Formats: sequence, C-alpha cells, structure tokens
Amino acid sequence: MSDVEAVIPVLRAVSDDGQIRIPEVPGFRHHNGRGPSRTAGSPKSDGKALRDRVPRSSHDSLVLSADRPDAVRAVEESNHGRVPELTPIRVGRMAASPFAFLRGAAGLMAHDLVGTPVTGIGAQICGDAHAANFGLYGDARGGLVIDLNDFDETVAGPWEWDLKRLAASLVLAGRAAGADEDTCRAAAYDAVGAYRRTMRLLAKLPVLDAWNAIADEELVSHTDARDLLGTLERVSAKARNNTSARFAAKATEQSADGHRRFVDAAPVLRRVPDAEAAAVAASLGSYLETLSEDRLPLLARYAIHDVAFRVVGTGSVGTRSYVVLLLDHRGEPLVLQVKEARASALLPHLAKAGFHAPDAGHEGRRVVLGQKRMQVVSDILLGWTTVDDRPYQVRQFRNRKGSVDPAALAADQLDDYGRMTGALLARAHAHSADPRLIAGYCGKNEELDEAVAGFAVLYADRTESDHATLLAAIRDGRVAAELGV
Repeated sequence: MSDVEAVIPVLRAVSDDGQIRIPEVPGFRHHNGRGPSRTAGSPKSDGKALRDRVPRSSHDSLVLSADRPDAVRAVEESNHGRVPELTPIRVGRMAASPFAFLRGAAGLMAHDLVGTPVTGIGAQICGDAHAANFGLYGDARGGLVIDLNDFDETVAGPWEWDLKRLAASLVLAGRAAGADEDTCRAAAYDAVGAYRRTMRLLAKLPVLDAWNAIADEELVSHTDARDLLGTLERVSAKARNNTSARFAAKATEQSADGHRRFVDAAPVLRRVPDAEAAAVAASLGSYLETLSEDRLPLLARYAIHDVAFRVVGTGSVGTRSYVVLLLDHRGEPLVLQVKEARASALLPHLAKAGFHAPDAGHEGRRVVLGQKRMQVVSDILLGWTTVDDRPYQVRQFRNRKGSVDPAALAADQLDDYGRMTGALLARAHAHSADPRLIAGYCGKNEELDEAVAGFAVLYADRTESDHATLLAAIRDGRVAAELGV
C-alpha cells in the first residue's frame, strides 16, 4: 500500500449514501458539503453588519485624551533606550517639517488613534504606514517590486490605524510640497477610495490570485496613476543602481593587508571597536539559524570582512544599526544590515483599542514575520539575531531600494500617489485579514473615503501644532537638536 493510499482513509469517511465526508482539519476552513456560501453569515455580510455598531461616517472624528503628552514629552519618551549622542540627530530630522515630525511620531499617533472608532477587524498592520514608507526594492531575480518597505512597528492591530496614518501623511506631504488644501484633501480621499476598491477587487478574486497579487505596472493602471509613470521610471532607474556593490565602492577602502574595510563618514557611518565588531559578526551565526536552509549555501560562499555603525531613517535614528561587509571569492560585496529591533511603538495602546498583543518573544522575529505576512515578495535574506542581549533584524542593505518623496511631488501627482499607496496597503492587509470582511464593511459608496479624509485634515492640523511646539522647545534650548544631518 502506498503512503497516499494509507492516508486517504484517515481524511475521508464515506456515509451510507456514498458521499465523502471530510472531517474538520485544524488550520483549514470547514467544508460543510455545500457550495461556497454567499448567504447571511458570510464574511461580506458580517462586515456589512459592523456598520450598525461603527458607522463609516464616524471615522471623521478626532478626540484627544486628557492624558495626551505634548510633542516634547512624546519625543523625549520615544528617545528612551536610544544611543544618547544620536538623539539630537533624530530630533533635528523630525523638526524639518510637520511631515517629518509625523514620520517620527508613530507612538504619539497611536495614542491618539485609541480614541477613534475601530471595527474590531484585526490585520497584520505596518504600524507606520505613512506615505514615505512605500518604495521599490529588488526581488531574487533582479526585478523591482513596489510595496510597503518599513516594518519596525508592525503588529496585529486595527486596519483602520494604518489607513488613517497614510491619509494624514498625504495631507502633510502635500502641504510640504506647496499643494493647495483641496489637492491635499483629495489625495487622502483618493487613497481611502483606492484601498476600498482594491479590497473589493481582492474579495472577488480566487483566493490564490488575490494572495499573489503583486505590485507592478498593472497597479498603476488599476489605480489610474498614470501621471506617476515618469516619476516611477526615474526612481526605478536609480533603484537599479542602489546596490551593495555601489555602497561598498563609496564606503570602503583597501587596507594595507589587502582587506577591504569601511571608512569613517561621521556622523552617519563610523568604525567600531574590535570587540563590538566581533560581537556583531559572531551574531550572524544565530542569524543563519533563522533562515530557510536553502539560503545557507549562498551565504557560505561569502567571508565577513568588516563591521561599521550606520545611522538610518527618521524614527529609527538612535537605534543601534550596523552594516556588515561580506565578500565572495571574486571580491564582490554583499552588505547586510543588522538593525536593532525595539518593541513596537503601538504596543502600549493596542489593549485600549480592544486588541491583545501576544509576547513577541524576539522583536527582530516580530519585524521579520510581520514583513513576510504583509509583502508578496520579501528579501530572501531576512532574519534575526541577538547582539549583547539586544534583539536585531538582519536584511540586505541597499537591495536596489528606491522611493518616491511624497513631499516633493507635483500637485497633479499627489492624488495618483495616494491611489497607488492606498491600493498597496489594501493588498498588504488582505494577507492576514479576510478581504471579504473588510470589503463588506467599506462598501461601494464613498462614505468611508469622505470620513477618513476629514480625519486626515484634522490630524494634519494637530501635527502642525505639535511640530510648532517642538520647534519652540528647540529654539528655547529645552531640547537638543542637530539640524540638517
């Protein structure tokens, strides 16, 4: 008897009428012997029923709590645990504009979102889905994909939080670019509309097609974002050259003993003491254990040559982040980034919104698994490790990454960018939340679009006030800031 023949009797039981009865199998939806359900009790109808408890029009509200920290206290609290000498750089970057302030204030916005309506539908959310956290990166075959590309704050939480953060960021980006208020609001409105329509489209597709829906030129057509084509082509051309080899050519030099090593470029890149470099290099041993076994022969063909500390990001400034130079037998480089993974800034606020956040176990693992849950295509070398009892994520550095600066877009491109990012966000959420459930709630009309766009304008105004408070504290010398770095 074959293995297959031995298993079949376990999976099926034949009734007296000759019909196969499939028992419930953990991890699968139970089949009741009838066709696909389109009746009451379906995910779509369940989503529609949620509108009675949480009207879509209610998402325009913003009520700030009495215990809300002011901008200065929020920034100071978010700096706890970071490298002290780098926090002035972080503050300086947040001070650049209200949009930049929002980028570094995911925790403060989560505090504010607790007081807004939530449907209770959970998804793996980015946690920091502002308009600058979408971009291009390379797949394993050398192609480019566009998607969400920052997951430091990712958690299981309310899908609405990501959507509202995206919408508010588009208003602020438009204001930074000099667009008028109608254009800024339209970008937020169009982002929500694209999210809603894309979720409806995914809900109608066969499950496997929806799961594998990938962001490519068809997305631009689907979201009517043709005005962005020229910008995306320029960003794509730049991204193709944004590689480990190009970074290593600029950031390393040949030493007297023939090895390549990083060159100091303070304050962004600096060499580290030998003991620190050795600890980071040694941590790559446990990193290998987090990778799929088929990746191990690839990395075994590289040797570790050097380690340096590199400052990254806006919200991430002050976290510990290293670049590791690997060279193959021809001297061709591969650079890995070993980046500290802190607890999500959303974590203290989830319970108040009705969501339970299980113990992450390892924050690097949380980031990596969250990223894989939201992206169709992820970096094949994503993993995690621990250095000096601190959790880190590991990924390729400069993996043909490129991004559109939403604060530099022309007015006629901003709504296109909003539609594209709204569609990308819907696809990312649909990996962990049933798109039929969210689509059922969002519906066919523009009620949700109008409400979230209204919220976005209110929150953009609030962020401008917070940014002004931070600037005043910097001018008064109450907060140290290193501007323009």
